[in-house]
Amino acid sequence: MEAATAPEVAAGSKLKVKEASPADAEGPQASPGQGAGSPTPQLLPPIEEHPKIWLPRALRQTYIRKVGDTVNLLIPFQGKPKPQATWTHNGCALDTSRVSVRNGERDSILFIREAQRADSGRYQLRVQLGGLEATATIDILVIERPGPPQSIKLVDVWGFNATLEWTPPQDTGNTALLGYTVQKADTKSGLWFTVLEHYHRTSCIVSNLIIGNSYAFRVFAENQCGLSETAPITTDLAHIQKAATVYKTKGFAQRDFSEAPKFTQPLANCSTVTGYNTQLFCCVRASPRPKIIWLKNKMDIQGNPKYRALTHLGICSLEIRKPGPFDGGIYTCKAVNPLGEASVDCRVDVKVPN
Repeated sequence: MEAATAPEVAAGSKLKVKEASPADAEGPQASPGQGAGSPTPQLLPPIEEHPKIWLPRALRQTYIRKVGDTVNLLIPFQGKPKPQATWTHNGCALDTSRVSVRNGERDSILFIREAQRADSGRYQLRVQLGGLEATATIDILVIERPGPPQSIKLVDVWGFNATLEWTPPQDTGNTALLGYTVQKADTKSGLWFTVLEHYHRTSCIVSNLIIGNSYAFRVFAENQCGLSETAPITTDLAHIQKAATVYKTKGFAQRDFSEAPKFTQPLANCSTVTGYNTQLFCCVRASPRPKIIWLKNKMDIQGNPKYRALTHLGICSLEIRKPGPFDGGIYTCKAVNPLGEASVDCRVDVKVPN
């Protein structure tokens, strides 16, 4: 913080007036033994301006510095003739080996070259002029980094998680702690990674650890000056092991898909012209796979080169190659398996072109 120089009236600045006796009001009187030729006592100069301290706004709250920083406070005041300015530290005289003071006509400077924690406390400036005085109080706090937590312990490891506990540091750096920083490092890389910052409790759970790795942990304390210079490390490693997985198969009843043949798409009647190939189609569902038999006018036509029968994925087709007038009639598709049989019919008309 820069030396404060803004002239602002301090709320804590107080003006005190010493009580004067009636004899003081009448002024000095000659003793009976004094003759006319005796010397007259010297009178004090009149007070033209009452003493008052102008405490800068920045010093009306606790003035915080770090260990080793310079403290340079300039406090303006008023008073005429020049008042007498004195400083005290916690009600006692200043240690002149560490603190120096320079009093000017209109201000007073308090200077500490390298602040130490022992310099913390309440400083009071008193400005006196005759029987009048004004006072101002400044609170100075000198802080430094905290000490490390006293110990850290690995409490438990389960799954991908680890539980840690630690104890607060003995030395907080002369100020309140802002929290803790928790870090982890796996033994493979040895690199430290932060997992928690500004954490206020003294126990935590570290999650999302990787299977197959072993981890160490450390904890830093933190205040306004930063993190502690050192951190305790867990003596035990957290081994994240892969749990044995047991697969249990659920029993279930075997479903029987067997069924008797059933046509889902029947044959359709059709007309064709002599000499043009014609195809008949139908669909059947059955399990086990059925045997397909084609009939014409109830006569088996299997093996007849005039006909070509195909079955694929339950689709049955019959191709009549270049039909003639005598190829017309009732065509039947029959499906047979051990569970039963089914059939469908259609009429085919063969016309002779004019």
